[in-house]
Amino acid sequence: MADLKITLIKSIVHREPRQREIAKSLGLGRVHSSVVRPDNAATRGIIFKIAHLVSVEEVNK
Repeated sequence: MADLKITLIKSIVHREPRQREIAKSLGLGRVHSSVVRPDNAATRGIIFKIAHLVSVEEVNK
């Protein structure tokens, strides 16, 4: 399986508290910060909740 590179492209300021919690749980604190996570159903579900705030790229191992 490949990994997903998740980049925060919009600020989490003035967003719903749940969306801020999700972004912080992924390790995204500032705009343009990125993390690499495994591509699985749990990660896809988290991304779906904040899809309007992030950019997702597939990264091969």
